[in-house]
Amino acid sequence: MSEPRLIEISPVTRVEGHGKVTIHLDAEGQVDEARLHIVEFRGFERFIQGRLLWEVPVIVQRLCGICPVSHHLAAAKAMDAIVGVDELPPTAEKMRRLMHYGQVMQSHVLHFFHLASPDLLFGFGAPAERRNIFEVLREKPELGRRAILMRKFGQDIIEATAGKKIHGTGAVPGGINRNLPIETRDAFLAVIDDMAAWANDALALARDYTVENRDAVQRFAAFPSHYLSLVRPGDGALDLYDGNLRARGSDGSDIFDQLDCTRYHEVLLEDVRAWSYMKFPYIRSLGPEAGWYRVGPLARMMTASVIDTPRAEAARQELLASNDGQTQHAILANHWARMIEVVHCIEKIRDLLHDPNLQGTDLVAKGERRQSGIGVIEAPRGNLIHHYEVDENDQVTYCNLIVSTTHNNEGMNRAVKDVAVRALSGQPEITEGMLNEVEVAIRAYDPCLSCATHALGQMPLQVELIGPDGAVLDCRTKDP
Repeated sequence: MSEPRLIEISPVTRVEGHGKVTIHLDAEGQVDEARLHIVEFRGFERFIQGRLLWEVPVIVQRLCGICPVSHHLAAAKAMDAIVGVDELPPTAEKMRRLMHYGQVMQSHVLHFFHLASPDLLFGFGAPAERRNIFEVLREKPELGRRAILMRKFGQDIIEATAGKKIHGTGAVPGGINRNLPIETRDAFLAVIDDMAAWANDALALARDYTVENRDAVQRFAAFPSHYLSLVRPGDGALDLYDGNLRARGSDGSDIFDQLDCTRYHEVLLEDVRAWSYMKFPYIRSLGPEAGWYRVGPLARMMTASVIDTPRAEAARQELLASNDGQTQHAILANHWARMIEVVHCIEKIRDLLHDPNLQGTDLVAKGERRQSGIGVIEAPRGNLIHHYEVDENDQVTYCNLIVSTTHNNEGMNRAVKDVAVRALSGQPEITEGMLNEVEVAIRAYDPCLSCATHALGQMPLQVELIGPDGAVLDCRTKDP
């Protein structure tokens, strides 16, 4: 066997977070096991303890600079319950929804254009120096321009509703601290038609890639799984901001449906494994081996009964039909689902901008104080749960966070193994193209590993090839 060696690769990996992949070979050189390790310690749930409940919606969004609004709103919803507010004033509810649609839109646009599109446009095996957003801008400048302006639009929505584009302060326990001025609304309406047209073009790009490469897509980490998301009470429609929990099996049947989010701990448990700091959630009734599930855009397409905006629902029906009417399990279809949600968010934003409640002045409700609160939201990457308990001094005594990437932990590990078995079995070393295929599988989940582990600092991805005797045969690192 060859001596262990370290090979530096540029450019840096297009994954937001700190991870390590180990691929274990048997005596015949076949892949025996492959794992995604999260190697940073998780401590946020501890240091939030002792903070005042009013601070929590602002503090917790420091988990992430990509999806801070999701944490801001999930924590605010939990604190709504603690201050005894079950129904927000219409202005507060709609301002929060507008903020959330802006957040989901800008996050999806960032992932699709900046992180995923180099693989889709140039191929998984294209030279590393070509697979980056700068090459996209150089070869397809109009596409790059639209990507920048679409993300700016979403961030401007966040700034108008939260006060800042990153780490805002708009949502407060019981409501919101601002409304939307008419002149700001009119500025958004002046460009909303461009946003809708560009989103439809991006949707077509993601759809065409999935359909035109159907055989390859269905071979690439396309294994059955269960799915979990929020759905709207009553009709089960897609609802990114609020709703009840629905879990569907790999065959499309319901495991549980319309479950009140405050009962999440009755149906979900978290497993712990020695080789990762990130937990492995599963559905209690099915057990840790069979009960794992996935969340995120594709999961939401599979769990929702309908999308209540016409263009997005038509696109969802196309996605459902793409696998001969069967549940779509191909992880690369996540990109198509993401663009459906961008279209949906723009349709929702357009409707809200015409709603006079956004200029209302009744912003905060009050109620009877409670000890605990649970806030659940559909973040861009999937279901997000915030659970807090607060004492009589308004100080947090308990905090539990289950973030989207944690929900997807088992799915990501299985995707890594699926790709490794297909690409690396019988190979003596890791090539750059093989490494990128592993990353493509991880990247399709749009993981935010810093959210899941609360890491600090630079975040490299390391891949190790390990022989049957435990020796490291090859190691490659992508490190900022």
